[in-house]
Amino acid sequence: MPEKLTSRAENYSEWYNQITEKAGLAEHSAVKGCMVIKPYGYAIWEKMQQALDAMFKATGHQNAYFPLFIPKSFFSKEASHVEGFAKECAVVTHYRLKTAKDGTIIVDDDAKLEEELIVRPTSETIIWNTYRSWIQSHRDLPILINQWANVVRWEMRTRLFLRTTEFLWQEGHTAHATREEAEAETKKMIDVYEDFAKNWLALPVIKGTKTASERFAGAVETYCIEAMMQDGKALQAGTSHFLGQNFAKAFDVKFANKNGDLDYVWATSWGVSTRLMGALIMAHSDDQGLILPPRLAPIQVVIVPIYKNNEEAKEITTAVEMIVAALQQKNIRVHFDNDDSKRPGWKFAEHELKGVPLRLAIGPRDLAKGVAEIVRRDTAEKQTIPLDTLPETLEKLLKEIQKNLLEKAADFQKKHTFEVDTYEEFKEKIEQGFVLAHWDGTPETEAKIKDETKATIRCIPLEVTGEKGTCIYSGKPSKQRVVFARAY
Repeated sequence: MPEKLTSRAENYSEWYNQITEKAGLAEHSAVKGCMVIKPYGYAIWEKMQQALDAMFKATGHQNAYFPLFIPKSFFSKEASHVEGFAKECAVVTHYRLKTAKDGTIIVDDDAKLEEELIVRPTSETIIWNTYRSWIQSHRDLPILINQWANVVRWEMRTRLFLRTTEFLWQEGHTAHATREEAEAETKKMIDVYEDFAKNWLALPVIKGTKTASERFAGAVETYCIEAMMQDGKALQAGTSHFLGQNFAKAFDVKFANKNGDLDYVWATSWGVSTRLMGALIMAHSDDQGLILPPRLAPIQVVIVPIYKNNEEAKEITTAVEMIVAALQQKNIRVHFDNDDSKRPGWKFAEHELKGVPLRLAIGPRDLAKGVAEIVRRDTAEKQTIPLDTLPETLEKLLKEIQKNLLEKAADFQKKHTFEVDTYEEFKEKIEQGFVLAHWDGTPETEAKIKDETKATIRCIPLEVTGEKGTCIYSGKPSKQRVVFARAY
């Protein structure tokens, strides 16, 4: 039987680590701080990619690819950008190795690069240097590009999916003729991320803007979606940045507008990463293992045969093959687990650990009655279903599970979101989830609260009533409540 997990209540961090590794999602690699994404975990990421890619293309974007290496001089052209990433950059200084006299492999000192190369932490600089040759006229705009890639941001403390030195992501980079177009693009893409989080991840999020101190390096405005995990901590699930003309000015990207005048281009960038895998685990899973929303599950239905001899096995296999064909016609991703080296009880536990939404068990008695036993992963509810109604019933159940996971997560978020009016209340509630509190808008107050409580302003929510009040820390006037939380 698969080894029992540490419970969430006992040690949430260890529970997360065990699910990630024992469910076959990822493991630590020989390279410190980096991970190996295993086939089952990558299959989930591929489902995310496919869904997001279709959403991007439906909004007019195209995929492209830009170099992994960026000349160091590019980073010095946008001051706030380089300051934001300088401490996380991996730097390539040489281009050749050689064998020493003792047989060891060493760096060839004669092969030093004339200019060091930065391993891509994000692509604004290399892309805007490229856009300079692509853009001359307003007829060349807008440029709507997305890139699926890997990036490197050097991390001292890592955790699988949530924070690793190298990770996978997509990054959109668009260029526009007007400020209004760029701002509309920025808001459109955060709406796309919100839609994906809700309808694919079954994850409710709060949408808002970042404070100046939390804003993306080089951005004029950063929009974000913030999700709540089961330990009450926040996880930033996606960001979209209005870059103004900062990168266009840094790389001298101008265009002739309709009046024939030269103007700088307006820019956006936006992205989500394999961090969403961490969100998926922590938002829905339980002490038995992973729970996957059906829309992202590599296997939506697993069928486990139960038999005592070869004759029963053949009879059940024949029936199951017909069931599999019927389910596949409904585009249901089904797996017939006919591995006879493992007992049914072991298989039940394994598929429960892997978060398969529906488990179907069928034995000789079930076959004689024309039924099968179905177990839902999200509720553990068992029911007996007639075989002749299976395709329609399972299709309906998968939709119900998807809906239930979103409702359950939304209910959890609601119960763990608090409005407070005093700093004492704030310190009491901040360990339990999101706290909506008044803030005076100053970075000094923001920094003091973070220093004293380890809580950050996750976002200035977009959906607010504009309620004015008094800052919980300084007592100064406040325009609205903001969302505080401790975060990953």
